[in-house]
Amino acid sequence: MPAFRLGARALIVMLLLAACPIASAQVHRCAAPDGTTIFTDRACADLGAVDSVPRGTVGTGARLYRSGCSHTLQDLVFELTAAIDARDVNRMAGIYHWVGLSGATAYTVMDRLQVIVQRPLVDISPLFPSGPGGEQGDYYPQATTRRAPTGLRLEQTLANGSTPAHTVLGLRRYLGCWWISL
Repeated sequence: MPAFRLGARALIVMLLLAACPIASAQVHRCAAPDGTTIFTDRACADLGAVDSVPRGTVGTGARLYRSGCSHTLQDLVFELTAAIDARDVNRMAGIYHWVGLSGATAYTVMDRLQVIVQRPLVDISPLFPSGPGGEQGDYYPQATTRRAPTGLRLEQTLANGSTPAHTVLGLRRYLGCWWISL
């Protein structure tokens, strides 16, 4: 009889554990204004940052309505991420700054964009202008005035999945929208 009681107790404990809610936390990858990546369980906006690589409905065939251009950098990064995740060069071309390019140059740009969308995306980091003291690089101290990024660094891997590939895209503000350039 004691073995039966132990089995009944174990069964009761297992049923109680199954009924307990499981706590889950969503981890957000955020890009801080200084360009650093922050991993947190809080919303990126609470920290004054933006989603580093937002993942939406990419791969489901559904596309969110776009009003023609990216009015915020967050919208631009979303579109860029969605284009790479879907391997859709035409979607990436939709956020490219084509103004002033000749036909021959446009074909070259499309070939380069095709190479970019074929690589798996690891991260997108903003690049900022040099600091007030003239120091170069993508970092400037927090005490300086806040500036908009001048470029985006794409961290990707080659087809083998382990060799890193880096691409720097320029950012342009044109007619109230954000655009990428090579």
